[in-house]
Amino acid sequence: MTHLPNSVQGRDLKYLLHPVTNARAHEKHGPLIITRGEGVRVFDDTGKDYIEGLAGLWSVALGFSEQRLVDAAIRQMQQLPYMHLFASKGHEPSVLLAEKLVQMTPDGLDRVHFTNSGSEANDTVIKMVWFYNNAIGRPEKKKFIGRIKGYHGITIAAGSLTGLPANHKGFDLPLDFARHVSTPHFWRFGEEGETEDQFSDRLATELEEMILTEGPDSVAAFIGEPLMGAGGVIVPPRGYWDKVQTVCRKYDVLIVADEVINGFGRTGRMFACETYGIKPDVLVLSKQITSSYQPLAAVVFSDAIYQGIADGSDRLGTFGHGYTTSGHPVATAVGLECISIIEERDLVSNAARMGQILRKGLARYADHPMVGEVRGAGLIAAVEFVSDKTSKAGFEPVGLAAQAVVTACQAHGLILRVSGEAVCFCPPMIITEEEVRDLLHRFDLAMNDAFAMIAA
Repeated sequence: MTHLPNSVQGRDLKYLLHPVTNARAHEKHGPLIITRGEGVRVFDDTGKDYIEGLAGLWSVALGFSEQRLVDAAIRQMQQLPYMHLFASKGHEPSVLLAEKLVQMTPDGLDRVHFTNSGSEANDTVIKMVWFYNNAIGRPEKKKFIGRIKGYHGITIAAGSLTGLPANHKGFDLPLDFARHVSTPHFWRFGEEGETEDQFSDRLATELEEMILTEGPDSVAAFIGEPLMGAGGVIVPPRGYWDKVQTVCRKYDVLIVADEVINGFGRTGRMFACETYGIKPDVLVLSKQITSSYQPLAAVVFSDAIYQGIADGSDRLGTFGHGYTTSGHPVATAVGLECISIIEERDLVSNAARMGQILRKGLARYADHPMVGEVRGAGLIAAVEFVSDKTSKAGFEPVGLAAQAVVTACQAHGLILRVSGEAVCFCPPMIITEEEVRDLLHRFDLAMNDAFAMIAA
């Protein structure tokens, strides 16, 4: 595709390296330039509209034109555009948001530390847990266990917790402190004749065996998304989280719930820890906390961890960690307003209702010759494609069908995301029934086009 050198597309190709993109392929097809947003839709530079079926990156809860968030940012910019939190400095928005998060999150989470992104938050969790264990006299207890296909960010440390090959290859990751156990995906990995409960038992046994092999005195934490997002919207099997928590408590392994995608209503409850009965020691939040209008993330953690860190900071003279923009006043002011809107408009209930309509609509494809599984919870879903329904074999190359569908979706004005063999859905939580049905209609057109192309 040829773009004029002085056009936005041409300048993009000349100057910009895009994240999570094949740079050579990008040089051939060029960027889709988005110029504005309205509700659940965004518009390109030709005026064409797209339903943003992944809410940006799983994150724009309130859609792309929420004036109250803009106004909250402007008010804070006018009053106090920036102040840090280092060396006992503070400002009202960060204090009020920390208080709100402690009040609304599951019991046992009593303190908050702010960062700018989920990646930074999980990187911070690693350092906090290491600092805590050093402070309480457990210097060997440093390993983290994640899951294959889990996603916890992209920094060197958080990227090591992530269990996706594309985020490891070429980067010399993961680092040695990170271990990974199996993906809790019953449809894909359940053995013949195995029940869902037996599958969960097997995965809990695998976790326990890893802890024993590594040595309980060396394993600090288990980290997991309650419902796995970027790995393909993988819903945990029945009993999984109860069994995993039992193993972790047996060996004094901290439980870190990564709700960067799940949090603030995505699974039909305010937090997915409520949906799946998880009682974490650490909760990680981002994305929908500001509807991504501002970069912000939060680590919410237990008083026990706080007390250990506080004692360690007293002995060393400081807790030597933080970012220039940790708890930025504009970001935290927008976060407060975003949570207020979610609560006032009962968007958690709306996500549950619209999610039922979305998943019922997608379930119509269960018998499609190219579809292996339709899955989801709340307002998050996926359709996984197979080349053979009996063997559940994928395509060669991997993602052939999923990418064909997503490409066809974009042509029909619907933006979705590929994860392996799956196409993922995560529209803004403000979506209406009419808009869900429009989304499904555009997806149907794309399915027809993609299937015709693959079958040809």
